[in-house]
Amino acid sequence: MASDNNAKAYWSATLGLLTKVLIIWFLVSYGAGILFASALNSIHLGGYPVGFWFSQQGSIYVFIALIFWYAHKMGQIDRKFGMQED
Repeated sequence: MASDNNAKAYWSATLGLLTKVLIIWFLVSYGAGILFASALNSIHLGGYPVGFWFSQQGSIYVFIALIFWYAHKMGQIDRKFGMQED
């Protein structure tokens, strides 16, 4: 029974992390690149409008950082629930 509760808690923590990652992904890719691009274009970064920068380069940087953050947080969740790889 305790193992069942541990598995449910692990799955819940994993889904919570995945939800956060997908929200950030959506806000950066669709939000900054499409929905808020016109508002962000009033700000310039390196001579380019920020909306354009996010759709061309910025989102890639955020996605790479997101991969490393996800791996780090998933490792913490694995260790917390005793699911880490040895």
